[in-house]
Amino acid sequence: MQTKLKPMSTLGSDADTQQFTEAADLSIYDLSGFKPMQFEFEPKAAALNMRLPQNLLDASKLKVKAKGIPYTRYVRLVLESAVR
Repeated sequence: MQTKLKPMSTLGSDADTQQFTEAADLSIYDLSGFKPMQFEFEPKAAALNMRLPQNLLDASKLKVKAKGIPYTRYVRLVLESAVR
């Protein structure tokens, strides 16, 4: 018999989250709504200036608007992926 997973409640602060995750059994919660997230820790000290065809820039902005991220971050992600 399968048990129903509990919905995940909203936690108000980092301290609340840490306390919850240290004590909770996460296997009993429904985590299906969670999305993978990438954190950026390295400081950004260098700048890049490049010229692109307007249609390429517009298409890039449309694509990332659907993803909900700034197009400059998208360009950085594409560059990171290319050099891996």
